[in-house]
Amino acid sequence: FVSGDPNKAVVSTQSTGGTGMRASVHIDLPGWTAEGLNALKARCEELKLQPRGTRGESGGQTGVTFDISNKHRLGYSEVELVQCMIDGVNTLFQEDLELQKKHGL
Repeated sequence: FVSGDPNKAVVSTQSTGGTGMRASVHIDLPGWTAEGLNALKARCEELKLQPRGTRGESGGQTGVTFDISNKHRLGYSEVELVQCMIDGVNTLFQEDLELQKKHGL
């Protein structure tokens, strides 16, 4: 919480202080959807990513489209955070192609 003027304030949660960089992409993951949401969440944890539904943090997941973002917000440069998201999404996409074959999609 930062204040100078009594009529103005800047408020930030602990997770969005610092760079507060959240890079995300919407991607269809039918293979991961067939594998199960818990499996996707576990894999994202390993990749330092966060899966969300396309309706936002609490909106839930619908269909096969996910909003995938970097999990960390603090302690890394903007370049590191965005690159983590790019690398992780590329990994999920390649894995999804194999999962589609596994599930006959």
